[in-house]
Amino acid sequence: MINELAQYSALFLRTVAIVMILIGSLRALVPYASRCIFSWQCLGEFAATRIRLGHSLSLGLEFLIGADILKSVVSPSWQDLGQLAAIVAIRSVINFLLIWELKETDIEKRTQ
Repeated sequence: MINELAQYSALFLRTVAIVMILIGSLRALVPYASRCIFSWQCLGEFAATRIRLGHSLSLGLEFLIGADILKSVVSPSWQDLGQLAAIVAIRSVINFLLIWELKETDIEKRTQ
């Protein structure tokens, strides 16, 4: 029963991650496209779009890490733990670099 609960919870978290990334992508793309197509002010909107998209990607990655942890919690083998460690490490590095880039973009945007 616990195994099934963990599997369904991991599936739920993956679904939440996908929804977050999709909604964030749309929230970033729609204002960017409307400003670039109708007024040619793409340069000023580029940084804001990267910030909006980056936040949704970061949040999605956090949910995916949670899903991977739940998936391997029930009956982990050494191979499962090794794969989990590699996945969490890769996603954490990606998330760290993404947050770092967001801060840099935010600083650049404020100084302009």
